[in-house]
Amino acid sequence: MSDPTTIEVDTFYPHPPAKVWRALTEPELIAQWLMPGDFRLEVGHRYTMESRAVAATGFSGMVQAEVLGFEEEKVLRIAWREIGTGLAEAIDDPACADAQLPTPVGLMPFAEVAGALSEDVLIHTWDLARGTGGDERLDQEAVAHVFEKFKPMDEALRQPWAFGPKVPPPPGADLQTEFLCFVGRRP
Repeated sequence: MSDPTTIEVDTFYPHPPAKVWRALTEPELIAQWLMPGDFRLEVGHRYTMESRAVAATGFSGMVQAEVLGFEEEKVLRIAWREIGTGLAEAIDDPACADAQLPTPVGLMPFAEVAGALSEDVLIHTWDLARGTGGDERLDQEAVAHVFEKFKPMDEALRQPWAFGPKVPPPPGADLQTEFLCFVGRRP
């Protein structure tokens, strides 16, 4: 990932492309899994999504977004513009690092939550690539870093809110394949 201001997410969903496309492009369905907003599948459409504000991190709860492009049932490119500034400032502010945020496992320091979000993006990058037939190669440094971080948390990662059971990697698997199998994917 050469541009630090860009996150590309590729995720595999075990559903027909039309069903996944509906979940990504119909406002009432987007609201169920992400945030409510006035999304419209139209290049150049700017819209707002609203969520709960997290004062400790500087997140206002408002996300400005824009549809950059799409290929029906294959690719959806969206820019989230406003969240970057507040989140980047919070990540860089030592006073925010220990702010407690609610998570499925209870309160966690902001610094840990922010780290987990980047790990989530890494995994879902592969998921989207698999689901859309895109390039499934992940940044090997990022894979190695996250894999080493996850290994001691094996048992905790098997909770319903996290990952499913590990998948045995094939003999001679490379690091990315071992990592994906560890988080329950079937590369």
